[in-house]
Amino acid sequence: MPDQQPDPQLYVPRFNVMEADDVRPFVEAVATAQLVTVGEDGLPDATFLPVLWEGDRLVGHVARANAHWRRIVDGSSALAIVTGPDSYITPTWYATKAEHGKVVPTWNYSVVHLRGRVVVHDDPEWVHALVTRLTDRHEADREERWHVTDAPDDYIAKNLRPIVGVEVVVESVEAKAKLSQNRSDEDRAGVAAGLAADGRDPSDLVVP
Repeated sequence: MPDQQPDPQLYVPRFNVMEADDVRPFVEAVATAQLVTVGEDGLPDATFLPVLWEGDRLVGHVARANAHWRRIVDGSSALAIVTGPDSYITPTWYATKAEHGKVVPTWNYSVVHLRGRVVVHDDPEWVHALVTRLTDRHEADREERWHVTDAPDDYIAKNLRPIVGVEVVVESVEAKAKLSQNRSDEDRAGVAAGLAADGRDPSDLVVP
């Protein structure tokens, strides 16, 4: 009997676990993902795509000219990687550097992994409905909004033909926020000040 392989998982130290209530808002705010699947030949494919997380479904679309969708086996496993802001963290920002010098560089980031079964939707009506929802989501906060119905029907139909829908039925969610939680208050304050000086938003990259 072959050795049983462990389930793949995201490495998340206990102090880097993203709060459960923050996971879905994080994915909805980023609104994009890297979709990773493996073809029948065992080779991986990855595509960056806009996504919506609706219930237990992550939905998006890819270009028809992108061979990735043709290599997807319906019902096969998929991994969608959603990443937020990230940054190199220099030890010079730590207050403890002056105390004992026992500090090293690191990288701060947030990421969510959604795993499940993937299905391709080469269906104009499905894709039309998806594009409408995606548009409404991204136009919602604009003073002057654009709607799919603003363009002629035949023009929209023409522009839908070059894209194909994909859907991941989400079976597991893993989330990590590596935001200097293991550092002292003084070190985190130094990181926040350093990020701000570099023109970055500290609220995205370090806990207060």
